[in-house]
Amino acid sequence: MANRFRGEGTHKVDAKGRVSIPATFRRVLAENDPDWTEGKNPQLVIVYGDETRNYLECYSMRAMNEMEDMIEDMEIGSPDRDYLEDFFIAYSQDTAVDETGRLVLSAKLREKAGIEGEAYFKSRGGSFEIWNPDRYDEYKARQAEKRADRPVDFNPKSLLQKRSAE
Repeated sequence: MANRFRGEGTHKVDAKGRVSIPATFRRVLAENDPDWTEGKNPQLVIVYGDETRNYLECYSMRAMNEMEDMIEDMEIGSPDRDYLEDFFIAYSQDTAVDETGRLVLSAKLREKAGIEGEAYFKSRGGSFEIWNPDRYDEYKARQAEKRADRPVDFNPKSLLQKRSAE
């Protein structure tokens, strides 16, 4: 079972906003869509977020249901719950992968993320992001600057914490 998104890549976007989703991502979407059966197209949720967001974040139906359950567990009317309801529920849209493994990005989504011609897909484990490749390069450069003080032989695994036995 492929329950996590892994990998990255750049894909062409046609004039109608159609872009191929990496095959491994499609398998994760299908396996994490409770309504998916052989022959059906897997569904997903695209979160475009508020004015601070300049890329698209995509969730499987199972992951989005889990997120919405966590939001529903929060105090009704609390500022944090209101913010998360807006960010992840109001500023999102349901969609499905088409028969050829493509996603149709509406003009609104393409404009929000600045996507035209090409889209960069980046996995995040439980979700994946779709970026304008130039915007992603700028983001990546800012992230590299933040990590510039790490030693040359820095081992990223040192940041991981062991899970507690439950």
